[in-house]
Amino acid sequence: MTRRPIRLAVDIGGTFVDAMELDTRTNRVRFRKAATTPARPADGVLAAITALGTDLGEVELFIHGTTLGLNAVLERRGGRTGIITNEGFRDVFLIGRGNVPSDHMYDFQYQRPESLVQRRFTAGVRGRLDYRGRVVEPLDPDSVRAAARTLVVDQQVTSIAICFLHSFLDPTHERAAARLIHEEFPDVSLSLSTDIVREYREYERTSTTVLEAYIRPIFERYVDELETGLAERGFTGRFLIMRSGGGSMTSAVAKTAPTHTVLSGPAGGIVGAAYVASELGRDNVLTFDIGGTSLDACVIERGNPVAAYEAQLEHFPLLIPTYDIRTIGAGGGSIAWLDHGLLKVGPQSAGADPGPVCYGRGGTKPTVTDAAVVLGYMDPDRFLAGTMGLRDAEARAAIAEQLAEPLGLSVADAAAGVFDVLLARTVGAVRQITVERGHDPRQFALLAFGGAGPLLAPLLAREMGIGEVIVPFAPSGFSAWGMLSADIVNDFSRTVMVTLDDADLAELEQLFKAVEVEAVASLVTQGVPAGEAVLERQFELRYLGQEHSLMVTVGRELDRDAIRAAFDETHRTRYGHTMGNPLQLLNLRVRGIGHTDRPELETRARGDGDPSQALLTHRDAYDFGRHAVVPFAVYDRAALEPGDTFDGPALIDEGTSTTVVPSGQRVTVDDHGYLLVTLEEAA
Repeated sequence: MTRRPIRLAVDIGGTFVDAMELDTRTNRVRFRKAATTPARPADGVLAAITALGTDLGEVELFIHGTTLGLNAVLERRGGRTGIITNEGFRDVFLIGRGNVPSDHMYDFQYQRPESLVQRRFTAGVRGRLDYRGRVVEPLDPDSVRAAARTLVVDQQVTSIAICFLHSFLDPTHERAAARLIHEEFPDVSLSLSTDIVREYREYERTSTTVLEAYIRPIFERYVDELETGLAERGFTGRFLIMRSGGGSMTSAVAKTAPTHTVLSGPAGGIVGAAYVASELGRDNVLTFDIGGTSLDACVIERGNPVAAYEAQLEHFPLLIPTYDIRTIGAGGGSIAWLDHGLLKVGPQSAGADPGPVCYGRGGTKPTVTDAAVVLGYMDPDRFLAGTMGLRDAEARAAIAEQLAEPLGLSVADAAAGVFDVLLARTVGAVRQITVERGHDPRQFALLAFGGAGPLLAPLLAREMGIGEVIVPFAPSGFSAWGMLSADIVNDFSRTVMVTLDDADLAELEQLFKAVEVEAVASLVTQGVPAGEAVLERQFELRYLGQEHSLMVTVGRELDRDAIRAAFDETHRTRYGHTMGNPLQLLNLRVRGIGHTDRPELETRARGDGDPSQALLTHRDAYDFGRHAVVPFAVYDRAALEPGDTFDGPALIDEGTSTTVVPSGQRVTVDDHGYLLVTLEEAA
């Protein structure tokens, strides 16, 4: 069989679709963009591939990151979903928790967003397990059939979430109910909580199952459309989709577990960032990803991204492994507006349609991108490597009319104010994942990517005292590039709920082995040979009496003292102290990994240190180092050579992204062609 040498990664963002091609023969990377098509997202993906010009018959691997499931929830476009649970507990999902989101803590008029499931779409059935998984009342088949008929025939639901009390201890009742429903209604989509997460907490487990059921129909249709479109263009290789917690899975598995994809786009960037941090010898890195609609930040500590095992979609909890990403609605398409004379930026976004005013697609409200054009950071004739012109006069007029004149400012000062507000919001987001969790941001390097990341990163570094900004090649497509280095991964868990002192280590070892069998089987179905599967074990623990828990990696031999010491050290690092309380084991976790070959970082020959060969021109732009419009040197990123060094104010243009370096900061090009931005005195 002829070897296919091409790998292709595609990431859907709020404004653009990024396509990255890797030729494994030469390690050469090519990158193109296309507009996101919210109404038919598969069209945007195929358009980006067409723009790239890749021969899909040569593609061995296609890997994809998408926020389709996330958007389906936010826009309420999922399938009509019902819930079947135990009789007397049909309101678990509707009641939820009584906590109020932190940003509405003092808002006495706060109302939760509308539920995904109305009460008439819920049904209780007879049958019950107790808290130890013992049968209190057998499952009543007639009750299950009657509930299904009510939901499917009377209420016209197309997807059903099945979640019974304590089923994480024994899935028998859920599986029996699913068989009964499938016999009578084979076309109805069924989601079982025990197929998704085997952990305690009824509301969170129910919420996860409901979200799975809600987005599965739309996600399956999307993946089917994309598979068909790729096949029509000659693709016969492997189709993988990114997981929110890193790693990837086959498209077939993704269709049965779409909740694991809700943050898959940002996850690609974090996978790539961890790889780059390792290659560059940086243990501690902050990722800084600004796209068209949002800003995502994550901590990489000691070479590993900080992980979490619960995410949020609106106010709905999701018990899935994910990276601990801080996201705010602040991107290139974020709208700048006045609230009773106060300038605000986001969270509303112009998105891909109509987009910023300068795109000329009908947008009328000024955005961060429009402000960047007005400030002189973006060349209207070179945007997207000259394939898309920007209308700078229209952007200037929108900022003048809607911001500058009402505030009594010049157009330049109003546009600079947009960046000031965006910077303030960004500092708050970064502080939440660093200072508020015991990290000193000054001990981290800042890795800037996304189309707008390099626009703001040097300003953020100066504001927070971060000593170094790293800007990789093609930062606007970095998340897609990161996907190329993603392993195939699947996570499994079991709730144990026992103190460490009382735990039977032999029983825990047997439980680990049983879960590992599941993990290996999952990897084998996705093309990973059983002998190449890597298994990682973890315990989720807390001091007895605490609410929050921490993860501890354990080896093949379970040792109480070693587990205690590892937890105490993790707790001391995170919170600055330890306690003498007994430890409580909540969950054991197994991550199965099938490693893939990663693209190599190219090392280039060093130049003479003089960047003059890359100097394109000088252009007036706003310098936040002096708070004035001054001449900026404009460099062509592709013509810079390793060893080149120059001071700001400077703009480094690479077609799809621009790095803005104010005065007082210095740029050095490293051996891989990455830009390292430091304070001049530090440099």
